[in-house]
Amino acid sequence: MATNKLHFLLIPLIGPGHSIPMIDMAKLLAKQSNVTVTIATTPLNITRYHATLTESIKSGLPVRFLELPFPAAEAGLPEGCESTDKIPSMDLVPNFLAAVDKLQQKLEERYETLNPRPICIISDKYMSWTGEFANNHHIPRIMFDGMSCFNELCCNNLYTSKVFEVCMTGLHDSQPFVVPGLPDRIEFTRNQLPPEFYPSSIDTSEFRQRARDSEVRAYGVVINSFEELEQEYVNEYKKLRRGKVWCIGPLSLCDSDNSPQSRRGNIASIDEQQCLNWLDSHKPDSVIYACFGSLVRINTPQLIELGLGLEASNHPFIWVIKSVHREKEVEEWLAESGFEERVKDREFIIRGWAPQVVILSHPSVGGFLTHCGWNSTLESVSAGVPMITWPQFSEQFINEKLVVQVLGIGVSVGADSVVHVGEEDRFGVKVKSETVTKAIEKAMDDGIEGNERRKRAKELGIIANNVIKEGGSSHLNLTLLIQDIMHHANNLS
Repeated sequence: MATNKLHFLLIPLIGPGHSIPMIDMAKLLAKQSNVTVTIATTPLNITRYHATLTESIKSGLPVRFLELPFPAAEAGLPEGCESTDKIPSMDLVPNFLAAVDKLQQKLEERYETLNPRPICIISDKYMSWTGEFANNHHIPRIMFDGMSCFNELCCNNLYTSKVFEVCMTGLHDSQPFVVPGLPDRIEFTRNQLPPEFYPSSIDTSEFRQRARDSEVRAYGVVINSFEELEQEYVNEYKKLRRGKVWCIGPLSLCDSDNSPQSRRGNIASIDEQQCLNWLDSHKPDSVIYACFGSLVRINTPQLIELGLGLEASNHPFIWVIKSVHREKEVEEWLAESGFEERVKDREFIIRGWAPQVVILSHPSVGGFLTHCGWNSTLESVSAGVPMITWPQFSEQFINEKLVVQVLGIGVSVGADSVVHVGEEDRFGVKVKSETVTKAIEKAMDDGIEGNERRKRAKELGIIANNVIKEGGSSHLNLTLLIQDIMHHANNLS
């Protein structure tokens, strides 16, 4: 008998940058006819993100959480360490990853409670055990990496060409090389690559290799991007994945018609209306928004240089200070150096979680000084805001190449190598304040180059907001994804 009811089981990696877009995806899927969605995650993460779904659930949207107890004590972790941004020490990263793997047993124990049974699993790339779980229950597993096709293709070609291994033996870490097989000439140095290719002092190679092995066997891939943003790279990546690639983003726009976007992730640590009133007091495209995501921990000397660079730019700015490596030292500098007094008429400092989508969407914001995490990058694209790029680790240097070189909507501060989490003190100051100021001035310049960059950014923002609507490419891809899974299920029945 044909299957006409789809139940998607979503399993995010437990960290803000991974969980937030997958919760957006859950809402997007649940809005489709005959689709039910369950998000499997741990108790504290359910508490953390439940408010994001409250209005949707109240309105009758068929989306819910499935609680998976997190084996913190069993893995040698303190209680409450249930998210990547809550790991108190990098020495505990292996323990955290071991606990993540133990969630397979927790899901097995609760799988029978799911009714109807899931017809498809969509899981984070790094939840590699979900591949085995899906096979055991004879359902397809679709991978979600939360990245772009540009990133996927770069990493695939690095793996298959082994060009990075040549760098390990024949080139200095800071000597550039070309990634083969890409539509554009893209160069990196080895010390700009993700930890798969340029490892940190914390050995996660086995965990990452299992993710890679599971990725290759996945039924397909869901991408938080849109085809018009990177069409050539979408085409090439589809060739690698036998056509089973669905770009359904920007996921941050899933609630753009009716729900407060500030509810994505944590509750904002400031009065949102106060922030909006401050933005309202400034001219269009005049404000710099500086934020480095949930995991970046900038050391104190480098953070001071960032602050001084913002000050010297003479632009009004919103500066989000969170995940600071040594918070007390930073607060002492802010209080004793006279910085806040000097910039009091043109600064808005946020200590903690910021309503980023709301801020970026405000007409006064003219530039986003960002670490180039993909969620932040795509949110900036969606808002039509040019970027000042300062990548730190992971895939962020890859994202910078897309923003600055391929799309032409960003200006680099010139960061030249990865600063792995937990190793901040090894590096001291890598980017001086005057360099930060120059990058801001270039991004905000109202000459021909600056105006062209802003024009491209705004055009992409308009496209991004249209692709999720009926008739748009991402809306169509979501329909095609559901049809594919329905067809697959019917063939098995």
